[in-house]
Amino acid sequence: MLSVEENKAIFGKCNNDNFHGHNYELIVKVTGFVDPLTGYVIDLKLLSDAIADEVISRFDHKNLNLDVIEFRELNPTAENITIVIYDILRAKIDKKYELKIMLYETERNYVEYPA
Repeated sequence: MLSVEENKAIFGKCNNDNFHGHNYELIVKVTGFVDPLTGYVIDLKLLSDAIADEVISRFDHKNLNLDVIEFRELNPTAENITIVIYDILRAKIDKKYELKIMLYETERNYVEYPA
């Protein structure tokens, strides 16, 4: 746990006693081979449902520090959020697909995992 002074030195204006927030934009990229029978790489309805059930319902409109168990001991930086989302979805999506998570913190700042 960092001291108040360390938090201010490291996180600057993002350090706030009453927390700090963003309106993130999530992009989930799944790549693989197109199934000749369905014409899909992956059924986007199933992917959308997994994102809604496993990520959006868990993180959206939440105080990540207080309400989300994954961040009780982990600083919810964009990098850590992206890795947590990747791990959650990786467990739900068949390993035959490659998975990449992009999380935009602002229009110009984003994190991509894995790189």
